[in-house]
Amino acid sequence: MSEAKRKVTIIYCCDNDLAMYRKTQVFNLNAYGDMIIPQDFKRGKTIVAVCDGEINIINSVGDRVVEEYWH
Repeated sequence: MSEAKRKVTIIYCCDNDLAMYRKTQVFNLNAYGDMIIPQDFKRGKTIVAVCDGEINIINSVGDRVVEEYWH
């Protein structure tokens, strides 16, 4: 019997950085259907959102501020 899995995109900040990042990855589900994000993935990060599947972020908080500051 194969283990149930779910593909998600996780939006996060690193503990030492204010920039937002995203990573699409497949994680295992437990017997109750809850997704298990391993501690080694969570270490050093603050998870902002977990989105179902692969997503494309068009605009996020701070994009305009960073663009205006650097250009």
